[in-house]
Amino acid sequence: MSDLRKKWITSPLLNFIKKVLPPISETEREAMEAGEVWWDAQLLSGHPAWDQLLGMGPPSLSEEEQAFLDGPTEELCRMIDDWQISFEDRDIPQEVWTFLKKERFFGIIIPKEYGGLGFSPTAHAEIVTKISTRSTTVGVTVMVPNSLGPGELLAAHGTKEQKDYYLPRLADGRELPCFGLTGVEAGSDAASMTDTGIVCYGEYKGEKTLGMRVNWHKRYITLAPVATILGLAFKLYDPDHILGEEEELGITVALVPTDTQGVTIGQRHLPAMQAFQNGPNWGKDVFIPMEWIIGGRENVGRGWQMLMSALAAGRGISLPSLSTGGAKMAARLTGAYARVREQFGIPIGKFEGVQRRLAEIAGIAYVLDSAHKTTTRALDDGLKPAVVSAIMKAHATCGLREAINDAMDIHAGKAIMDGPLNYLGNPYRAIPVAITVEGANILTRSLMIFGQGAIRCHPYLLEEMFAAENPDREEGLRQLDKLLPKHMWFQLKTLGRGVFHGWTVGLFASSPRGVGSAAKYYRQLNRYSAILTLVTEISLMSLGGELKRKELISARLGDVLSQLYLLSSTLKRFKDDGSPDADRPLLEFAMRAGLHKIEVSLLEVFQNFPHRFLGQLMHFLTMPWGHSVHTASDRQARACAELLMEPSETRDRLTKGVFLGNPGDGVDIVEQAFNSVCATQSARDKMKKGGIRPLNRDAIQQALDAALINEEEAASLREAADAVYLALQVDHFDHLSPCGDRAKHEQLG
Repeated sequence: MSDLRKKWITSPLLNFIKKVLPPISETEREAMEAGEVWWDAQLLSGHPAWDQLLGMGPPSLSEEEQAFLDGPTEELCRMIDDWQISFEDRDIPQEVWTFLKKERFFGIIIPKEYGGLGFSPTAHAEIVTKISTRSTTVGVTVMVPNSLGPGELLAAHGTKEQKDYYLPRLADGRELPCFGLTGVEAGSDAASMTDTGIVCYGEYKGEKTLGMRVNWHKRYITLAPVATILGLAFKLYDPDHILGEEEELGITVALVPTDTQGVTIGQRHLPAMQAFQNGPNWGKDVFIPMEWIIGGRENVGRGWQMLMSALAAGRGISLPSLSTGGAKMAARLTGAYARVREQFGIPIGKFEGVQRRLAEIAGIAYVLDSAHKTTTRALDDGLKPAVVSAIMKAHATCGLREAINDAMDIHAGKAIMDGPLNYLGNPYRAIPVAITVEGANILTRSLMIFGQGAIRCHPYLLEEMFAAENPDREEGLRQLDKLLPKHMWFQLKTLGRGVFHGWTVGLFASSPRGVGSAAKYYRQLNRYSAILTLVTEISLMSLGGELKRKELISARLGDVLSQLYLLSSTLKRFKDDGSPDADRPLLEFAMRAGLHKIEVSLLEVFQNFPHRFLGQLMHFLTMPWGHSVHTASDRQARACAELLMEPSETRDRLTKGVFLGNPGDGVDIVEQAFNSVCATQSARDKMKKGGIRPLNRDAIQQALDAALINEEEAASLREAADAVYLALQVDHFDHLSPCGDRAKHEQLG
């Protein structure tokens, strides 16, 4: 590095970076270094390498995994009565707990050598998805031990002794785990926890032992009321310098048996009327031997890094699985109900207002299922895409809320009258729980997705920030000097791509080979990838550390990145499925909705950018024509809605994995009514042509007498009419409070 370049270029730029960009705390550094960048980095490169994504192929299950899904998982769903669990017992029946342990549902991710199932992330996700279509409570109960918790942390970081002892016991249910992270003062900002441990000597098994004296108060801890082993996060201090010179050792994670002296397990919370076990716990001067730290003494102070690494994978599986299952269930059952429920002599699904809502549900289910499959496919390859996992958690749970809200509106009174026949009410109540946990969505959207993504996915920025913080200034200058030419060339390419594709509305953007008519959507994603990358560069250079505090700007840019990921996953899924023409309405509706959201987010960034001139400049450079993509037309929405109201391979493919109920329950009754109505459609059409409505027993007899239908058709129509009548019923109760009183619903005489 020449002295002149050092004096006049590199050194001033180093000072500029230090001044503009915020310092990175150790906690932030660990969070950023946890997990990996993947397709998100391609989307923020301005020129995504589609072969990287499309070349992965679809996710798949082994024979053993498929057998478990078709066998024990299906059997578990048949055992579940969600009304009984949620409103009568407020708990999972003992026989279900026993079955979960016997079939090792709590050991899905634990390696086989320790007695677990050792299944892939895709299998893990499919199992949770299916259970969640039957019961949120049981889905959460299975989900939590296989997500962030002792099992995953032990498998990744535990000592040999810890693994050998605990993993077999966790796999077969002899130990039930929970994980204590959230406290009264520390929610989303878990690193600010006030739970503390002091390094000291104490007595353990009659001997003087090196350990920690720990005090804590945790709440909102799932499975805590029934847990036998508590994974505990706390800040560790060494004021007497027993371990070394440092006093503040950092967040540490230990395993604490819940029967340890000083541990108090509180009474249960009742989260949004859901019956999964959840509650607080406390520790008062609890002595924990050093060997109880996950990974032993060498992992003192490494707890936050361990937790972030676990979340980088687990957050992409657990709640996205629950949300995808819920959205698919809403799509299948709402389509069925809209077909069998008639008003003014026609199915309500024929009304345009209902059709639009049906199309929205179908589009959400298609996108979530696509992104879910893409994410678990990456996890199957051993990747831990932290930003992608945050995208999935936030947008899957919000997508579920939109789908269930639309489903509730279409079902109307059927969905708001509680009872065993109501399959939407309980998922509707549970959604705020999913929105809140594992990082509240407002925080995830406002700070994490783009806040981490822009820095982590940038090819040079993070290294430049580390160079600026290097205590050895000369070494920092040498590092920066190597990065600057590359960064400047990247900026020039980004400017060129962003402006060119912006002014030409993506007409000349590239697309992969062999994607057929979907090529136009690949070009649009390339266009907006280039624009997002350019806007990101301008935002970081002009706002620097201030961007952290401009949460709404960060949130909108995060929305663009998120939609790019969701839509690229949708295109991948369409290609993996063989690009079926029958699925094209789903693709078109989903792509247009997502691209429109991208445009709205970018325009709002330009309109609200703190430096008004730069906002107007970015608008002029990248989107001079304003909106160029409109949401799906009424015709496209109608085609999408029809897919949910007709039996087809597309409908079955979209809703694969939804448990279709036990004979006589609410889900089964609607499904059977749908099948009967579809099977008798030709006879129904004959009656309508003859001017006979509505479809009831008297009308059927009238049509038979008029020779519009034959005896066989009349018998089938009577069965269909009875099935529809049952599907329209709701529950009623003997007392004002349904809890503890089995609901009754009308039966045909």
